[in-house]
Amino acid sequence: MSAAPSDKLDLKKAQEIEESLDHEIRFRPLLPTAGWLVAGALLALSLFHYYTAGFGLLAEVTHRGIHLAFVIGLIFLVFSARSSDNKTAPKASLLRPLGIGLVDWLLCFAAIISSLYVPYIFEDLAFRVGNPLTVDWVMGTLAIVVLLEATRRAIGWPLPIIAVVLILYAMYGNLMPSVFAHPGNSWKSVVNHLYLTSQGIYGIALGVVATYVFHYVLFGVLATRVGLGKLFIDLATAMAGRFSGGPAKVTIFASGLFGMISGSSIANTVTVGSLTIPMMIRTGYPRHFAGAVEATAATGGQITPPIMGAAAFLMVEFLNLPYQTIILAAIVPAFMHFFGIFCQVHFEAKKLGLKGVPREELPNAWAILKKDWPALAPLLVLLVVLLSGYTPYLAAFWGITACMVVGLTNRNPIVAVGLLAGVVLAVWTGAIVEWYGLAILFSLCVAASLWWFLKDKATVARAIDIVDAFVLGAKYAIGVGAAAATVGIIVGVVTLTGVGFKLSDIVVGAAQSGASAVMALAPVGLLDLSNVTLLLTLIMTGVVCILLGCGIPTTACYIIMVTIAQPALGKLGVEPIVSHFFVFYYGLLADVTPPVALAAYAGASMAGAEPFKTGNTAFRLAMAKVLVPFVFVFSPAMLLVTKGFTWFDFWFTTLGCLIGIVMLAAALTGYGLALMKRWERLLLFVGSVLVIMPNVTGTVIGILLSVPVLLNQLAQYRREKALA
Repeated sequence: MSAAPSDKLDLKKAQEIEESLDHEIRFRPLLPTAGWLVAGALLALSLFHYYTAGFGLLAEVTHRGIHLAFVIGLIFLVFSARSSDNKTAPKASLLRPLGIGLVDWLLCFAAIISSLYVPYIFEDLAFRVGNPLTVDWVMGTLAIVVLLEATRRAIGWPLPIIAVVLILYAMYGNLMPSVFAHPGNSWKSVVNHLYLTSQGIYGIALGVVATYVFHYVLFGVLATRVGLGKLFIDLATAMAGRFSGGPAKVTIFASGLFGMISGSSIANTVTVGSLTIPMMIRTGYPRHFAGAVEATAATGGQITPPIMGAAAFLMVEFLNLPYQTIILAAIVPAFMHFFGIFCQVHFEAKKLGLKGVPREELPNAWAILKKDWPALAPLLVLLVVLLSGYTPYLAAFWGITACMVVGLTNRNPIVAVGLLAGVVLAVWTGAIVEWYGLAILFSLCVAASLWWFLKDKATVARAIDIVDAFVLGAKYAIGVGAAAATVGIIVGVVTLTGVGFKLSDIVVGAAQSGASAVMALAPVGLLDLSNVTLLLTLIMTGVVCILLGCGIPTTACYIIMVTIAQPALGKLGVEPIVSHFFVFYYGLLADVTPPVALAAYAGASMAGAEPFKTGNTAFRLAMAKVLVPFVFVFSPAMLLVTKGFTWFDFWFTTLGCLIGIVMLAAALTGYGLALMKRWERLLLFVGSVLVIMPNVTGTVIGILLSVPVLLNQLAQYRREKALA
């Protein structure tokens, strides 16, 4: 894992590192016939979602059932039972038809039948909910078993283990201590709730993935294929590369932009890091620092609007708020995360005396845009439809369509302009949701692609590449689909047993007891009981989120956080959008929090650094992401869309945060205007935290604490400048 990288990491090495850490892409090798069969099924899955997004979704349960049948069935063909099996070449035999084990084929068929049973087999199934026939709960048992095994193969052990533990809790709650006790349930009633109702496997988690997330995973793959990811990286290099420690600053911008569409912290770390980590090491950054910068910036992509790795659409569904409200709320906290990394990177570069990349070695931003701007057209098309108030899946349909047109026409500027103009006109007139508008616009896209197809022989190769992207997009998305269905089991047990509310009572009760103890020790009037209770609740909730988020994909992580951790904040009156953002941010912190910091370990592998040291550095670089959620809970004005918003509160909170983050970055790095002594770092650290917290008294005290540090730094800077 820690082999030293060359100046340029090759794609094969990067893929090996990604596969070693990310279960979702540990695909098994296939014989040609099996490969074509699986590719055909993956293509059919992508085309199903592409068609329904543009021309109309099926009935809710039917749509989810078809999605689940494809996803779970394909997992048994795409993923081996053991990762070690991927290292041996497949061989066909009587017990291994087409090179895939007979057990895997049987599990595939069992998954398809049990997934389609609910929406298709019996029309009167709804009338048997609560009193299932034997065949109903047998099929439900089969569905749960194959789902848990599919999730284990595609995602790893953590999520299935949580689901199994909660299923056992649902059955044997009568044996638990009084605080967690409930009457218990029979296996038949558990299966009834998880399989036959909309509270379990076929619930909102699966619905969101089948309706929104799949489409945006597919869009991300296609957008990368047409050059959008490369455009982001090239622009970041052109704009930030020349500054002090430039390659690390390139990493911050590139990872934020690329991660927004990639939807995976590990994939973002590996893809962008294969270009930026060698540059950082060559510039003079320590290997562990280079890997940590990439990992921390990569996790920021998941919180970056307008796509937020598809989390924005989950929030739309859970909070029942307009999409525009969600992305507006996400802007300032996301900026704070990247600003915090930027400040630490800048101070580290100054401390090490690092320079930027020579200007003559950097690309020109205007030349890049002039040549490659059509790669932006799919993202612009998606945003035009999305921000005009249409459904996220319709926006994804047109974004994917734009990717295909731009890709087939080799990023022709005239076609890109015409496509944008057509979509804007269709949105402005409202024709984009009418059958004639859809038919006209879609026909024009097909005509432009066919015209270019006849004009340029290379279009055949580009068409094959787009088909491959459809296959790969589905391949990347099936793991998320299985995770969502398993999260449905977790949500189902929570609703069946009420354990979420019990956990909330325990967390809030412990926080109230702790707050009372703190109040007894503090001077009278110095602290407020409700604020101390909320602070302790946030700390405990944050720890729970990090622990539950270990090794779990972004989508599943957010849904689990909302189900299990968020209710505690709701009990204390925290506004829903605020509490959702808090648990989402802390769930994602698991990717850079040792001992399971998968994104940081990916960065360490790319950099040839010690993993745990890289993880600790990544967590330090993410300190703004650690503190800012506390800020917007105590001062929701930072999110711009909360109740009681005032511009005074917003600017006081935001400016205090910016100043505090600069102070914190200097304290953590040990460098401001010059090298810092220990007493300076300690004083500045305490002062920075007080300034970041949205409290007038704390801000004043924090600034006063920083004054001696600033004066000493100025004096030292002048001495060093005089000696230079």
